[in-house]
Amino acid sequence: MSTSHPAVARLAVYAGSFDPVSFGHLDLIERASALFSDVIVGLGVHPTRHPLFSLEERIDLIRKVSSHLPNVRVESFDGLLIDYCQQVGARVIVRGLRAVTDFEYELQIAHANADLCPTIDTVFLPSRTKHSFVAASLIREIASHGGDVSRYAPAVVVDALKGKYGKKA
Repeated sequence: MSTSHPAVARLAVYAGSFDPVSFGHLDLIERASALFSDVIVGLGVHPTRHPLFSLEERIDLIRKVSSHLPNVRVESFDGLLIDYCQQVGARVIVRGLRAVTDFEYELQIAHANADLCPTIDTVFLPSRTKHSFVAASLIREIASHGGDVSRYAPAVVVDALKGKYGKKA
């Protein structure tokens, strides 16, 4: 490991689509910020996906809910996550695991990333039990039908969902 950039040596990237950011995501961001000197929350740009929130809206929401964490920054990237990590000098990719079913897929991706760049490690953080069943798609579905998602997402996200779905969210 290079000693010329000690802060960068402890830089981690937690990537996802965050559409929208949930309490589960925020928990992982907070835990990663306690484990690593610097954390980038990276929003991958996928031209074939059509998220509910625009890239700019998602970046803004994540910045708002993580503003209490001085070592966290939010950025977007295009292309492979492993290439982005190399570009910013990250040594670690943080991935959350909600259930055993996530593990097989995430392990496959981690092995591919290690094959492409062996100097970048993947660290898996299990979701807290109370967040283990919550996915962004579930939050969107409940909100689209006027359900209360305040137990799954921060207030700023709940308000943003109301803006997308009207007052019924």
